[in-house]
Order: sequence, then C-alpha cells, then structure tokens
Amino acid sequence: MTNVSVAGLTKRFGPVDAVRDLSFEVTAGVTGFLGPNGAGKTTTLRVLLGLVAPTAGTATIGGRRYAELRHPRRTVGALLEATGFHPGRTGREHLTILATAGALPPARVDAVLDEVGLTADAHRRVGGYSLGMQQRLGLAAALLGDPGVLVLDEPANGLDPAGIAWLRGLLRTRADQGRTVIISSHVLAEVAQIADRVVVVGAGTLRYAGPLDQLSGPGGGFAGLEAAFLQLTGDVPAGASTRGGAR
Repeated sequence: MTNVSVAGLTKRFGPVDAVRDLSFEVTAGVTGFLGPNGAGKTTTLRVLLGLVAPTAGTATIGGRRYAELRHPRRTVGALLEATGFHPGRTGREHLTILATAGALPPARVDAVLDEVGLTADAHRRVGGYSLGMQQRLGLAAALLGDPGVLVLDEPANGLDPAGIAWLRGLLRTRADQGRTVIISSHVLAEVAQIADRVVVVGAGTLRYAGPLDQLSGPGGGFAGLEAAFLQLTGDVPAGASTRGGAR
C-alpha cells in the first residue's frame, strides 16, 4: 500500500496563489479529488508528479518526492490529459517506447493493451484513433508499470457509457487490490458511484478531506455529494437549494 501525502503545499504563479497551505493524505482505495475550475487541482497533481516545483510544502508518494522515486513508472501511473501521442505511431509502438524508457518488461505492452481493450487496434496509427481510444491508450500508459498509485485527471473523458462502466470496474478492482487511485473529475455523479473518500478544494485551499458517506449525508449518492460540493466551494447557483441536493 502506497500513501500520497500533501503537506503545507503552496504554489504561487507571480502574484497568484494557485494552491495555499494545502494538506491532506490519500490511502488505498478510490479518492475523488474535487473542486471548481481554478481551484488548484491540476496544479496540485502536477506538483505531485514532479512537473511543477512547489513554492513551499511537499507532495510525496510513499514518503518520497517524485524525483526521488527509484522506479517511477512502477510506483505511480498518471493520466493528466490524453495528448502528446505521435500521430504516425501505432498504439503498440507508443507503449513499447514508454516501456523501453521505463525499463519495463516488453510483455507489459500486450498486457495493458488487452486490459484497456485496444488489442485489436494496436496496429493502427494513433492519429486515426477516436477521442475515446486515445483516452484508453493514455490509461494503458498509466498502467504500464503496474503501479501501486494511479493519478487520473478526468479519466472518463471521451468514453461512451459502456466505456465508463468498464473504467469504473477497472479502477474498483485496482482499489480492492490495495492500490491507491486518485480521480480528479467534474463529473460528480460518476465520483459518487466509485469513490471511497473525497478531497474537496476551493480557491487553492482545502475544504474537506474524508469519507464520501460522511460528506454526502444520510441520503448519499449524487444529490448528496452535489449539494455538499456546492456548499463547500461556495458555487451555489442563484435560486438553488442545497437541502437534499441542488436542483
């Protein structure tokens, strides 16, 4: 089991504090990382993955910063956006290059292609993939090292209803194996179906971190999560009621 820890994290871009003194812990299971646009979610994830240096504080995986991980791809798999593919390469070629760079067994390429349902399209050039297929390829890349931690930003983007149900099962299975799954998403209904815990941020600060059922209330489900989210972030539409679910 690999924990993710964010402690006193601050990231400033010029005069703007994208994240301010943010602290929370994520353990095994599925955690929804929620917040409105501009809340600091993507900045936090980019610091965690070593893509952005923090102004203050730390974001660690298993007690180590990303740059300190001995085998990054075996420790954490990430999908922040399904882009950056060379359109002239096939899906298999893309994953083979990543496996080689990460010193991963070549057999992992076929394993993840099968896991995400792209085996039949592995020989096709990525430039001809649909958005949903590109999303699956991005997920395959995240799974390549069979990591203990998955960090996924809007993982259901571009997937049809059957694909979303498949993704839900995939992530639930990983979590039930004792792995740590972090999902950043605006689709609260989907988060409500899969998450064990949620972390809610607003304006770069922590608003809630804990079990989903304690946040969504006795009724639970999407309505409870939506109402709590709107109250915590102050993003309540005019005339809306948050009692028993926003309308």
